[in-house]
Amino acid sequence: MSKYTIVVCDHIHESGLKILASDPEVELINAADEPKDQLLEKYIPLADVAITRSSTDVDEKFLARAKKMRAIVRAGVGVDNVDIPGCSKLGIVVMNVPTANTIAAVEMTMAHMLACARQFPYAHNNLKLDRVWRRQDWYGTELKDKKLGIIGFGNIGSRVGKRAKAFEMDVITYDPYIDPRKATDLDIAYTENFDDILACDIITIHTPKTEETIGMIGKEEIAKMKDGVILINCARGGLYDEEALYEGLKSGKIAMAGIDVFSKEPAIDNPLLDLNNVTVTPHLGANTRESQRNIAVQAAENAIAAAKGIAYPNALNLPIRENELPEFVMPFLELTQKIGYMSAQVAKSGAKAIKVIAEGPVSEYIDSLTTFATVGVMSEALADSINYVNAEYVAKEREIEILKETIPEAKGFKNLVTVKLTTQNGQVIRISGTVFEEGIQRIVDIDGYTLDLEPKGRMILFKNNDEPGVIGDVGRIIAENGLNIGDFRLGRDSNGQALAVVRVDGEIPKKLIDELAALPACISVKAVSL
Repeated sequence: MSKYTIVVCDHIHESGLKILASDPEVELINAADEPKDQLLEKYIPLADVAITRSSTDVDEKFLARAKKMRAIVRAGVGVDNVDIPGCSKLGIVVMNVPTANTIAAVEMTMAHMLACARQFPYAHNNLKLDRVWRRQDWYGTELKDKKLGIIGFGNIGSRVGKRAKAFEMDVITYDPYIDPRKATDLDIAYTENFDDILACDIITIHTPKTEETIGMIGKEEIAKMKDGVILINCARGGLYDEEALYEGLKSGKIAMAGIDVFSKEPAIDNPLLDLNNVTVTPHLGANTRESQRNIAVQAAENAIAAAKGIAYPNALNLPIRENELPEFVMPFLELTQKIGYMSAQVAKSGAKAIKVIAEGPVSEYIDSLTTFATVGVMSEALADSINYVNAEYVAKEREIEILKETIPEAKGFKNLVTVKLTTQNGQVIRISGTVFEEGIQRIVDIDGYTLDLEPKGRMILFKNNDEPGVIGDVGRIIAENGLNIGDFRLGRDSNGQALAVVRVDGEIPKKLIDELAALPACISVKAVSL
């Protein structure tokens, strides 16, 4: 009987290697110490499955030699070094191991929180390195009765909340993508007002790194905080605007910050290292013996399951080859995911129900369309932790209803796909799209407003009372904020209202959205990025 070949490209814990070596159906090749050129030339062509970490780039050169590969397991969370679209085109499933280091990251957060509250690193250095015994210089603060604000209440944020309650802290969380009961059932307060978090004594952030969350704590947010606030980031570099963080720490507005992750790593020249009110670690959130063992074990087990075709746990792409679908279907799947993602950005609230309506011949693929729509909607909140394999399971776990409707004969278009998102606060967003010849994707309806919109780029959705001068005001404000208008689409209804979708060249600042919202004719304004 032929064996499945699994190539380990980078070093993993020996527990994972033992699992691979002990399976009689697996031929293990441990190439972690091989030069990368030898790895690519000699071993990757043999692999049914490869296990990688950050030291091996799964790029064009890698994929050109992956002649028989069916899956790649990234032993960790981040997949920045993996060309996922390239893998998808070859039918290679990409998987990661997203939860193995959860407890390690939680405990690192608590370590930084305690270190900041009691200034342990500085007191330690003063005694051990300087040989100075000055107890009066190191008055800290207690966690008990302090108000902790948690931004993001997923696997890590929720566990930080549990541990903070054990310290008798007053805990509140902000996460528009969860059911509030997830927090309140733990006797943790839930808020929809971000300013409630900014009023806390200590703030810790646990969100994915997305366009929405990068720099979400900046100069304006810090100005609203209490004097002497403590900030913690053991999640992703760049969630705090590091320039604003530096100024806040230097001025004393921020008493202490505990930072494990940085915008650019290695961060050996980061200005934050020059300050004496920062505790820092070199991205050690996952660096425990237990988490490294867990990562290796899960990676090995996932690799074996994938090699045997049993399952693809935590798959980040669709485990099919494009040539196994009719040519016209793939663009509809991509469009449907974009529509779902756009709907979630417009809603900015947790989903209660996701309904997909497929009209025309594409309706035969309603199950796949629904999976892609669900991934699109939920990736706004969950980023890489949601995938095509676990999407409907995660939705069920979060009590999100998934609905499907097929209409064999489409009206107006040969094929039409609609995603109807209902949020927990009762908001309903309905977006429809189609694909024309040569795979040209278009959004043709947003909440009843007929449009012809290419689903890409940074866009402003501006709904207003339809009256003279509004378009001019919108254009003026966008220009005053230094942005070019790349495209402008307008839809009108019979009730005296209009919806403008404006594509701009460059990032959309919050200041611009606030200025548009202040226009008398404005009904709503949202920023969207596809």
